[in-house]
Amino acid sequence: MKAAVVSFPGSNCDDDLIWALETVCHQAATKVLASATTLDGFDLVLLPGGFSYGDYLRSGAIAKFAPIMAAVRDFAAAGGYVIGICNGFQILTEAGLLPGALQANTSLEFRCAQAPLVVANAETAFSNAYADGATITLPIAHGEGNYYADPATLAALEANHQVVFRYADNPNGSLNDIAGIVNAQGNVLGMMPHPERAVEALLGGTDGLGVFDSLMAATKGEPHVQHA
Repeated sequence: MKAAVVSFPGSNCDDDLIWALETVCHQAATKVLASATTLDGFDLVLLPGGFSYGDYLRSGAIAKFAPIMAAVRDFAAAGGYVIGICNGFQILTEAGLLPGALQANTSLEFRCAQAPLVVANAETAFSNAYADGATITLPIAHGEGNYYADPATLAALEANHQVVFRYADNPNGSLNDIAGIVNAQGNVLGMMPHPERAVEALLGGTDGLGVFDSLMAATKGEPHVQHA
């Protein structure tokens, strides 16, 4: 598996993703600047967490205009796997690659904590290494993680099994406890929790490995390995 980690001005989890992919999962990962215009040769594209362009206007609202985003749209349209984590999820919704929006947490406070999650759909390219209904714990760190969609969109997400992860103890007010969703085609995932921060026991847990193991299986990087 060859992964592209897109680095926007203000991204701060790009190196974390590269560490998780290269050092822990032994997969090739390349940092691609937001000014780039092509993603040729990659099997996976990741949009990291952070504060792209300072989160001015709205989180992700400026990043959607970065030159690389045209290539991300083309990559996704061709069926390539894309994952946006935290700020990356916000960018994907702003860019129209995922439905809905991320609003300010209902507490109006930045939340940084370990968040228990339920795997709501273990049959995606991003979750196949987990057991369906499994409870995992991943860290969150966001001020605008409150997922919102209009009633029709929310109903469609549920009917099409596009909700991949739910909060077991909702930390931000997200509708239907949504922590992560895929697009209708199943090749684009957005999630607020950080799997790349939970890939080594030294860091407090390895529950995030399932996301990367799932992608490796989907891209033939390594055999499927089931986690919790």
